[in-house]
Amino acid sequence: MIGLFWNLLLALAWVALSGSVTGMNLLAGFLFGYLALMVLQNQLPVLKGYSRRIPRLGAFLVFFLKELVKSNVRVAYDIATPVWYMNPGVIAFPLEARTDMEIMFLSSVISLTPGTLSLDVSDDRRVLFIHAMFLQDEDQLRNDLRELEHRILKIMR
Repeated sequence: MIGLFWNLLLALAWVALSGSVTGMNLLAGFLFGYLALMVLQNQLPVLKGYSRRIPRLGAFLVFFLKELVKSNVRVAYDIATPVWYMNPGVIAFPLEARTDMEIMFLSSVISLTPGTLSLDVSDDRRVLFIHAMFLQDEDQLRNDLRELEHRILKIMR
């Protein structure tokens, strides 16, 4: 998070110094700041691993958009057809995420996906309770959620 903060500050400084407040100029400042922080990450321990997070974030966004479209099509198909294929249920999903930020981000992404909803986190923050609209195969749902959590943790850690 500190690396992203510094990258945004460098992008804003670029915009201020160039005198052109446009989206493309802000993007250019962000890219130049990213390159500068990539060079500096070996000297500043607080920036360690920052250069790997942005590409992982891009890969996660592509993955999430694919999953979002897939689940939207599945829910829309179930609504549009006269036969309902949904089999709702609640599962307990054991978490690898430990910090509040990781758990919050994971539960938000799960709730954004149509057909799933994060209900609650256990008191010890080790289990997330999830309502799924299509719970035909519980193991497959857990594997999909584990993949999602793994990708999120690669960005956050």
